[in-house]
Amino acid sequence: MAGDENWVDVGATEELSKAPLKRITAMNRELAISVKDGKFGVVSNTCNHVGGPLGEGRLDGDYIVCPWHNWKFHRCTGLGEPGYEEDHVPAYPVKVEGGRVLVNVAAASKRGKKPHDPHPLSRNIARAPGPLRLAGISTSAMDEANPRFSGSDHLLNHAMKSCMAHGAESRLIRLSALKFRNCEGYYSKAARACTWPCSITQMDADDQMDQVYEALVHWADVIIVASPIRWGAASSLYFKMAERLNCVQNAVTINNKVLIRNKVAGFIIVGGQDNIQGVAGQMLGFFAELGFIFPQFPYIAHSRGWSHEDMEHNVAIVRDSKELAEGADMLTKRCLDLAAHLIARDEAPVSIERGGRKAHTLHT
Repeated sequence: MAGDENWVDVGATEELSKAPLKRITAMNRELAISVKDGKFGVVSNTCNHVGGPLGEGRLDGDYIVCPWHNWKFHRCTGLGEPGYEEDHVPAYPVKVEGGRVLVNVAAASKRGKKPHDPHPLSRNIARAPGPLRLAGISTSAMDEANPRFSGSDHLLNHAMKSCMAHGAESRLIRLSALKFRNCEGYYSKAARACTWPCSITQMDADDQMDQVYEALVHWADVIIVASPIRWGAASSLYFKMAERLNCVQNAVTINNKVLIRNKVAGFIIVGGQDNIQGVAGQMLGFFAELGFIFPQFPYIAHSRGWSHEDMEHNVAIVRDSKELAEGADMLTKRCLDLAAHLIARDEAPVSIERGGRKAHTLHT
């Protein structure tokens, strides 16, 4: 019969019925084959979003859920879930003969991608003219409705106030006031699954991590991150933010695109216990991987130490210390001066040499 050569045997019915969904290859085509109530469906293995492997996902009724970002497509027709039918993946005719499953690889339906407006964060990165701009990031965890004194916030406020004296604009971001989701580990699924802008930000309009991305990537020339020490480490909110910032670094890994150029970072670290150098070391290492540059003496810090569990006294020391307040002012000045120098020279690379980078093999 004409066209029979296009029907490809992809396996035994009994074997393919053991798993509701799996990834197969037929005539060099990557396919996702599913079975439900004895009926087989075959669609392209490539998700419309960023190419996730549909065959490695799961079934939700008659819909395949992409394992990367949870987009859904009908397992037989390839249509997107209700309301998103314009987003559809190729579907293939399938039949069963003599206990074998056959797929017509030459009769796939067309792929359709619904036009989506680009996310505002995906715009071209270009510094807007104007004075230097400093973003202060408060990572102190607290109930915003019942605020308490925070030593790191206190010194960050000193740094922010000094911006005006140095002719710079400032913007304060309090992580405790933002509602943003935890990182959901897309990078652990595949490097390309961790996108810029963050996949969570693209999918969830209520996720407020976009304010941090906007400030760090597009607006600020300088950031100062302030954190308390909690059991020898930075604030839990700091790490929640840092995990979500992996998408900024991953743009370098997967696309060789440097999002952070000519930007400076400084740090304020305050705690009732020690380990200042350990906390500072993590921050320096992480923000260096994002592309930030540091001034000489890039952080100020204060700690009472293990033998002084007297937070009332610690509050008074930080609140009344002229030295720490002056330190915050001078940290701000060092950061702004370096940022002005970097912007004037504009020598930061837009891409980097690949050899030795994380996730890139060295060829010897």
